[in-house]
Amino acid sequence: MLAPFDAPSIDTHDLAQAFALPAGVRAVVYCEGQFGEQDGKTANGLVRHSEKYDILSVIDSRSAGQDSGTFLDGTPNGIPVLASLDDAIAHAGDMPDYLICGLAPADGLLSPDQRVVLLAGIASGMHVINGLHEFLNDDVEFVAAAAFAQVTITDIRRPPHTRDLHLFSGRIFDVTCPRIAVLGTDGAVGKRTTATLLVQALKDHGINAVLVGTGQTTLIQGGRYGVALDAMVPQFCSGEVENQVVTAFEIEDPDIIVVEGQGALSHPAYLTSAHILRGSRPAGVIVQHAPMRKVLGDFPMVAVPTVASEIALIESFVDTRVIGVTINHEGMEPDEIDSAIAEHRLELSLPVTDPLTRPGAELVDLVLRAFPALSRPRVSRTA
Repeated sequence: MLAPFDAPSIDTHDLAQAFALPAGVRAVVYCEGQFGEQDGKTANGLVRHSEKYDILSVIDSRSAGQDSGTFLDGTPNGIPVLASLDDAIAHAGDMPDYLICGLAPADGLLSPDQRVVLLAGIASGMHVINGLHEFLNDDVEFVAAAAFAQVTITDIRRPPHTRDLHLFSGRIFDVTCPRIAVLGTDGAVGKRTTATLLVQALKDHGINAVLVGTGQTTLIQGGRYGVALDAMVPQFCSGEVENQVVTAFEIEDPDIIVVEGQGALSHPAYLTSAHILRGSRPAGVIVQHAPMRKVLGDFPMVAVPTVASEIALIESFVDTRVIGVTINHEGMEPDEIDSAIAEHRLELSLPVTDPLTRPGAELVDLVLRAFPALSRPRVSRTA
């Protein structure tokens, strides 16, 4: 769980949504038919990293019987994949506190079968965490079920009231530490995972790094700073990114801020990368790429761009530079990962690594190569 903090000079609206959740942290993640897939990215992220919840199991009958860590990354984590909600409750020993919807389809909607499972979780006495665009607190059936069972539903993507949103203000120019944005060549390509691993690797190296999230999964994981950007009115998107970065800077006094990317700047449907670049004004960008992916994940009529073309687009769109490339190794054997890293290094003359199969030190070296001042002791602004 995140530690409490005392920051009276900061408006609490400026923090990532601090949802009023009941006591308890034990959670089951529902991801039927999609665990390990692009549309299961929320579940994938939660079994890899969660500061807010103790993840007990994942529900996906297609992959039942496996360890979720082994299934995703080849390393066991002790979180089993189970076939049903009943199995998950039985495995927990008593009723888990939460049922988290770990699905993240492009349309952000529940299917009829998915509704049945979430309603069954509510009837069993579990609070529901929902990261979809479909707000369950606006659904009379879910509201009635939750009231009867005396549980809560939390719609993570519901934006703040308009009066609490921020337009771009220029306050980003007062942020004196470097910002790095982790962008990519597609949606659901691993940007959040890379950003999370990068922050952890930098902290392990003694560098005070802070993550600013821009999607629902980071907020569910327990991210302190961030906003579900794709649920915002576009006019406020750049300002909301800016505000979260500024707030993180003022509270944490970080050496560096890492901003999670969304979609891709070249993507025909997901346009939030533009707001991330404009709002955070990063000094450097890392581009995440899946070499075996030939078409966009949810848009098979569009080819995945080359890394080189995405870099050119990013560097022409905003005053920044791409400082490295990270590889998503989906569909690749170990020797293919080695070849992809070597080929991209040679082609782009940039550092290239795979955050999930290579040491975190390679991510740190990538950053220190671009920002060597981070390797020297820094006097705190608040000292």
